[in-house]
Amino acid sequence: MRIKVRVTPKAKKERFEKTGENQFTAAVKERAERSEANDRVQVLVAQHFNVPVTSVKFLTGMRARTKLFEVVQ
Repeated sequence: MRIKVRVTPKAKKERFEKTGENQFTAAVKERAERSEANDRVQVLVAQHFNVPVTSVKFLTGMRARTKLFEVVQ
């Protein structure tokens, strides 16, 4: 399953919410440097779908706010 996540780095509170069928928004406390925010979003996606982090593959959007992940269940 492919999902699209809109990320807000350096947020005061961390959250992960579903906004559409395959769309989510995420706010993470990590900065958007050295892939810190991307790594944290990957962990949040894995927790949401109750799968290991290795089952969540980062596809596109390394430097963009909107990222595309593939979740293998």
